[in-house]
Amino acid sequence: MNISKIVRGHRLLLAAGVVLGLAGTAATLLQPLLIGRLIEAVATDAPTTWPIVSIAALFLADAALAAAHFYLIGRAGENIVLDMRTTLTGRLLHSRIPAFDRLEHGDVFTRTVADTSLARVALSSSAAQIVTSGFTALGCVAVMAWIDWKMLLATVGCLGAASAIALTVARAVRKAAVANREDTSAYGSGLLRVLGALTTVKASRAERREAEHLGGLAEAARTSGIRVTRLSALLMPAMNVGTQVSLAVVITWGMARTATGSLPPQDLTAFIMYLFYLVAPLVTFFMSLGELQQGRAAIDRVRELAAIEQEPGGTAAPRTALTGRPAVEFEDVSFTYEGGAAPATDGVSFSLPATGVTAVVGPSGAGKTTLFQLIERFHTPDSGTIRLSGTSTAAMPLDFLRSRIGLVEQDAPLLRGTVRENLTYACPDAGEDDIARAVAAAHLTDVIDALPDGLDTRLGEGGSGLSGGQRQRLAIARALLTRPDVLLLDEATSHLDSDSERALRDAITEISTRCQVLAIAHRLSTTIGADRILVIEDGRLRASGTHAELMEQDSTYRRLAEGQLAPVGAAA
Repeated sequence: MNISKIVRGHRLLLAAGVVLGLAGTAATLLQPLLIGRLIEAVATDAPTTWPIVSIAALFLADAALAAAHFYLIGRAGENIVLDMRTTLTGRLLHSRIPAFDRLEHGDVFTRTVADTSLARVALSSSAAQIVTSGFTALGCVAVMAWIDWKMLLATVGCLGAASAIALTVARAVRKAAVANREDTSAYGSGLLRVLGALTTVKASRAERREAEHLGGLAEAARTSGIRVTRLSALLMPAMNVGTQVSLAVVITWGMARTATGSLPPQDLTAFIMYLFYLVAPLVTFFMSLGELQQGRAAIDRVRELAAIEQEPGGTAAPRTALTGRPAVEFEDVSFTYEGGAAPATDGVSFSLPATGVTAVVGPSGAGKTTLFQLIERFHTPDSGTIRLSGTSTAAMPLDFLRSRIGLVEQDAPLLRGTVRENLTYACPDAGEDDIARAVAAAHLTDVIDALPDGLDTRLGEGGSGLSGGQRQRLAIARALLTRPDVLLLDEATSHLDSDSERALRDAITEISTRCQVLAIAHRLSTTIGADRILVIEDGRLRASGTHAELMEQDSTYRRLAEGQLAPVGAAA
């Protein structure tokens, strides 16, 4: 993500805000001079109407310009953070699954929300304040030199030492801010980890243990946050000490010179006012510099996240019939997960026709789900070729490829929203007739009719409000609504009762007449009704055939099948 480009997109608004801020600064700088002229007029019995009117006008102009300055800078800042968040969100949504899986989700949330807010402050208000306060300080110094350069030298000597200390502290603030952002992200990641498995935590009676762990992470964030606060708090005292010393020098020396007549009283008054005017901009300058240092740390974290590896782009092809055969073909496909000790798939080859039901069976960890992820191009094979209806999936635009594939995951993830929104997630323009057919095919009609608001019933986080089996059927209906050429079912019947499973098997049989259904199966009832079965073990395809053939020819399949039959026989 090019942060500079985003800022340049709002440079006119930022420039307008800075110009108004500088105009307000000019109005501020004129005030002590006019007050000095007012004192002179009172001392000489001259008319005071014009100085009073001028001072009042400057006060009003200063207030109006300051309000406009803060509004424009604030508006530009909100625009910048909007662009950063939308760009970052887009890159996260288009990131490659392996790259995203390496991230801690709590850290992603912190960078996307909190760090972009800090970056906004640094890129808008802090930067603008550095410019306007710097201009104010330089203006004050210039006028003070014009009034009396000797007293200015004494003032600069005192404030210069304080400024050097403040610069050193500002550098330390940035280092501490980086550590604090990392500690805060660690706490956010730990919190999301626990909240994402809250029922497991409770069932394991681990509330106290997790609370202590999260408390430790929170304490680390607190400690580093206090360090940032402590260092930031040193900025103002450093400037205050310099101001107090310089003020004591100016008043003492200035009064002595006024008594001897070498310095007019009105000049001394104006000089002291400018000294007070100088302090606030200097403090603001160094405080903004500290904020900018914190913002730079946040910007680095945002830029680092935005550099996440992206999936290849490409224009979606129109939805046309795929006439190639076979429907799915693996040719010597091998793939190893990053950091994996052994291949998840090792030289797998098979060919599936355009229609029918194919079951994939094998021990846990054999590589069954990996096959689905490779078909969807969530991962890219290390070697070999995967074809969809005769065309290599690597040559297809991702939108086109995934529009031809329906995927039902084992945990059936649903989103917060209505049943309808979840059902039509992949087909937001689906008609009522298509929705009704998909609902009926997934054996969901009675379930939806029983909901308080039917399809418009709102679901909680993760689809709470529906049972596990109902959530799974809703995910199946969502996949069926896309009318896929290949339907991937990752143990789609695992949470269904016998009646629902029977209805779904009938639906799958009907669907398989127009597309290829590839189902990971752990239930014998799924494999018996399949047209063909693929047996996967240790990442390899060890056998394929029908249930009867594999019971005769393959020991692994026979062991898996008998393992499911044994409890039934025992129960009988």
